[in-house]
Amino acid sequence: MTPSFVVAAPSSGSGKTILTLGLLGAFRRAGLAVASAKIGPDYIDPRFHEAATGRPSPNLDGWSMRRDRLLSLAHEAGQGADVMVVEGVMGLFDRAAERGVDGYGGAAEVAKTLGLPVVLVIDVGGMAQSAGAVAAGFRAFDPDVEIAGVILNRVASARHAALSQDGCAAAGFRVFGAVPRTAGLATPSRHLGLVQAEEIEGLASILDAAAGLVADHVDLPALRDAARPLAAPPAAAPGPPARPLGSRIALACDVAFRFAYPHLLDGWRRAGAEIMPFSPLDDEAPPVGADAVFLPGGYPELHAGRLAAAARFRDGMRAAAANGVAIYGECGGYMTLGEAIIDADGVRHEGLGLLALETSFSSRHLHLGYRRARLAAGGPLGPSGTDVRAHEFHYATILREEGEEPLFRLQDGGRAGLRRANVSGSFLHVLDCD
Repeated sequence: MTPSFVVAAPSSGSGKTILTLGLLGAFRRAGLAVASAKIGPDYIDPRFHEAATGRPSPNLDGWSMRRDRLLSLAHEAGQGADVMVVEGVMGLFDRAAERGVDGYGGAAEVAKTLGLPVVLVIDVGGMAQSAGAVAAGFRAFDPDVEIAGVILNRVASARHAALSQDGCAAAGFRVFGAVPRTAGLATPSRHLGLVQAEEIEGLASILDAAAGLVADHVDLPALRDAARPLAAPPAAAPGPPARPLGSRIALACDVAFRFAYPHLLDGWRRAGAEIMPFSPLDDEAPPVGADAVFLPGGYPELHAGRLAAAARFRDGMRAAAANGVAIYGECGGYMTLGEAIIDADGVRHEGLGLLALETSFSSRHLHLGYRRARLAAGGPLGPSGTDVRAHEFHYATILREEGEEPLFRLQDGGRAGLRRANVSGSFLHVLDCD
């Protein structure tokens, strides 16, 4: 059983992602096989994990996934590893406003489900001994969450570290390390968070610097000793989170279309489907013989001009639609199925024209949150009435969305997405279905 622990923090912005990457790299430098996972519906952090470990890093979403899926995914991720680091989401006790399938999600709840201790990353910029009070408050908030100790982050000096450590010791907390403030050690960001791992020049240098920083300032053997085996796996592996779109699924896969959940694709493969990647940005048409096409989310608005000029991609998609191939798009993929995308500079770019949809980034508005939905009609995701657990995270504004029936009926009475014959899509990222 792989010793594992959760890295969490009092809030977003505490530095848990870069410290997680540093821990992964430092353990690997020490000669250990290292596994990882990410709590929550995050596409980008797991790809950084994979760059640091050389292994897949699944999402563990406590709002949308049942306990058996969480445990199954975690156990699979940890197979053959000497240690596994699970990165939390937001603040330790932050969670969804409404209950999901088995709970509210969040790092604390997932840690309890997995049976893992928490290592709390505290940004001590602007405090010293008060770090102990912060840790004590988190321990008192839910005594069922085991806080194994703390890592002090962004320490300004040796004296600052000593004072902060004194406060934590007075509160009864083990300090695994005190990591100094380091200018420039961060990953680039854009409107939806971090830039994708494969887009960053010098990523290997960033990961190496993070690993060196952690190796120099964190007690890795003590951390590994504090880790615990995962709770027992389910007696039987859960079925796929969603029905495969087809038996041979063409998957758009490049920097414009990268946000496909690995657990979803793996579930389709295990159900017998073949996944056939292709690149719209390289002007590739869906592979011949595909009976379904999946355009996942990503950043098509950053590449809208190039996509509009991709004639083989456009003609191949339109031919697939005319031939009855099931076509499904999520978020950025949904936008691409529409008639136009207006970029942040107000420039209009032609879409595929398969749905009566126009979207714009020149007027931005954040749409964020979990969504409960039900399929309004039968289609590649399942029969009419299938319940769906999903999330939404985008800044695009819908200028026009009309003419077809909705893909989903939302629990709050609204609608989401469009469906025209065998072409469908929405801004929802599907996590699990019933």
